[in-house]
Amino acid sequence: MNSKITYWVELSEYDIATAEAMLKSKRYLYVGFMAHQSIEKILKAYFVGKTGETAPFTHSLSFLAKKADIYRDFSEEQQDFIDLLEPMNIEARYPINKRKLLESLTEERCDNS
Repeated sequence: MNSKITYWVELSEYDIATAEAMLKSKRYLYVGFMAHQSIEKILKAYFVGKTGETAPFTHSLSFLAKKADIYRDFSEEQQDFIDLLEPMNIEARYPINKRKLLESLTEERCDNS
């Protein structure tokens, strides 16, 4: 595997393991954030593998999927899922209404996603 792809894949795997650790410790705000990070990085790995170009400097999951030319192959459920995670990159780091956000991130919701 190309070293640039390996770089993104390894980071993605680390981030999803971190999301799982946050789920176990009931730190739900960071479950969403790390899940977003993991998917962002695996989309970047796919983009690099497909195009041979440097991954775009963006955190937008839908943008990355479209640039990698795979968004149209996602099921409606997968598209809805990345739309759900999309704001977690910013909201988890800079929550405008932390209490409301924390109330929406239940164990069930984090575990099912």
